Amino acid sequence: MNEATDEMPARQALHALLSRYSIGPKHLVAPGPSEAELALMVEAALRAPDHGELMPFRFKRVAGNARARMAELFAAAARAAGKDEAGAALDAERALRPPVTVAVVARIDMGHRQVPAHEQWACVGGALSNFLMAAHLLGYGGKMLSGAKVRDPGITAAFCAPGETLLGWIALGTPTRQASGPSRKGGVAAALQDWTGT
Repeated sequence: MNEATDEMPARQALHALLSRYSIGPKHLVAPGPSEAELALMVEAALRAPDHGELMPFRFKRVAGNARARMAELFAAAARAAGKDEAGAALDAERALRPPVTVAVVARIDMGHRQVPAHEQWACVGGALSNFLMAAHLLGYGGKMLSGAKVRDPGITAAFCAPGETLLGWIALGTPTRQASGPSRKGGVAAALQDWTGT
């Protein structure tokens, strides 16, 4: 067997992983992912480390007329935060900007006897990462958006069932520019540290 050939799929997969960076809504245009492609992204999310059938995450696609409703909710949240009508209109426009928007919701069972909350949150993070990676591999740009709006009572009531926590929204679409690498303070040297046992 040719070792160079055997290594190629792994290197291609690693290159794909290292080439994924967030792309904001102002650089995303139609078309966005189809229903079948979204299903693949969710299938990838379901491959994240989990604990049996717990599945402490949900993805909620903002579809059809619900996009206009989300824009209304964003405008109302802006007004409640003290913004004027121009600011509210801008927030409403931002809600409509991505071709496809998917809300990310966590459902953490705080009283689970076998799986503590921190392990459930780790699963949510893994699912989100897998979802975004699948979008990238399918040729789409994406970015997780959150901020103060995830704490707005009107927005959370609209997106969340009892016991759920709104984490934010994934903006998805066709990128109009190449993504650039993120500026991570300290890079690998800061993120990878030796534990010396003390």
